[in-house]
Amino acid sequence: MRRVAMPIISGLLAAGLLAVAPAAADAVKLKAELKGSNSVPPNSSAGTGSVEASFDTATRLLTYTVTYSGLSGPLVAAHFHGPAAHGKNAGIVVPINAAGSPIKGRATLNDSQAAELMAGKWYVNLHTAANPGGEIRGQVTK
Repeated sequence: MRRVAMPIISGLLAAGLLAVAPAAADAVKLKAELKGSNSVPPNSSAGTGSVEASFDTATRLLTYTVTYSGLSGPLVAAHFHGPAAHGKNAGIVVPINAAGSPIKGRATLNDSQAAELMAGKWYVNLHTAANPGGEIRGQVTK
């Protein structure tokens, strides 16, 4: 059986009738729920939001969509921050274009950033004039 199968497979490959697919990268889906009670320190903002993201582990490409509503005023800044556990603050890792909702973006991460993101050590923070330290925030998780 093996002697017959190999010539057939080889012939199909040569004729272009059988393709070998490249190894697929692992695309990891990520999310965050943005709210004032997640900010550090917490606030009573009526604003809410969400982050839907995908991280390609082969290319280290992070693509994301941030949606929000009900903020106290216009968005003045937005960022991915890390590394930090839930309830802790950290520096800016990736700036997000502070635009109207929804915000779509992408960033290629280095190895340490990728490890921090996959370990749940990043959060998204949306800043307004009334809440310059962050009005709504959410930890990015799988």
